[in-house]
Amino acid sequence: MTGNINGKNIKEFTLKNKNGMEVSFIDYGCIITKIIVPDREGNRENVVLGYGRTDQYAYNPWYLGAVIGRFAGRIGEGSFELGGKMYTLERNDGNNHLHGGQEGFDKVIWQSESIPGGVRFTHESPDGEGGYPGNIKVTVTYTLNDENEFIIQYEAVSDQPTLLNLTNHTYFNLSGNVKRDITGHLLQMDSDRYAELNDQLLPTGRLQPVEGTAFDFRRGQTIQAGVKSNDPQNKLAGKGYDHPFVLNGDGGITLSDEESGRVLRIKTDQECVVLYSGTQITNGVLLDGGESRKYAGLCLETQGLPDSIHHPGFPQNTIQPGENYASRTVYRFETK
Repeated sequence: MTGNINGKNIKEFTLKNKNGMEVSFIDYGCIITKIIVPDREGNRENVVLGYGRTDQYAYNPWYLGAVIGRFAGRIGEGSFELGGKMYTLERNDGNNHLHGGQEGFDKVIWQSESIPGGVRFTHESPDGEGGYPGNIKVTVTYTLNDENEFIIQYEAVSDQPTLLNLTNHTYFNLSGNVKRDITGHLLQMDSDRYAELNDQLLPTGRLQPVEGTAFDFRRGQTIQAGVKSNDPQNKLAGKGYDHPFVLNGDGGITLSDEESGRVLRIKTDQECVVLYSGTQITNGVLLDGGESRKYAGLCLETQGLPDSIHHPGFPQNTIQPGENYASRTVYRFETK
């Protein structure tokens, strides 16, 4: 895939390992465009949602494959107080701020550098960009090894106290080439609590137990559980999920598709993962391998809790001057 966005040339990179796994991405938004892995019969197919042409990513309302920043998720009222100062952000989701605004990290052409086994991207976001305080330097590193592990490493440093919550917004569909939707995918994750949401999809501040609900993935259940659920929380998310789950330990997230035999295992040092079941994807946009539709893919966004600045009981996603922010998420692909 080659092309340009807004008249600027976009670079594409592809990492390959000895097992036939491939990961492709571009320097615009660090967007992951393809992940090619075999099914149990050895058929190599794309297991993430992406467009067929580079220029389509200029308008990417679902954030397909992109790095999200400065702040993943919503910030209520598009404002926050930090260090005794009030900061006003763009309100690009009703009355709230979402995913860093219209010109977040997903819209940046990142500086790129090839390294052994991968690519390192850097971006320097100036003080006041998007309304956020602090000159901040961010590094995102993508690597692929021969254990079929695709690894994302995030690093950042700021010269002022600021908010920072980074994630990747890739949509997975293990059926391959969007052959089926993800409602039959089996998800298992080590999480006892999820963040309750209000009607604006903002956390209420309450962490609810998953026991006895469609949010209990500790022993594994399909995404269909949330689609069929009459729980008001599942209905809020459009008959599905758009919820942060608090993770125990290193996450222990496993997504599998029985028909293809593909399995994705995720480990992370982040405190939560947002499960989004693609309920707002609209029909008819040509994707690589198929057409867009509701439930075409699901996101597992490893990150800090959204809107944490407005909830003192949540771990805070702030960094101080000179503090080194670092986070790592590993995506391991297998077959069964």
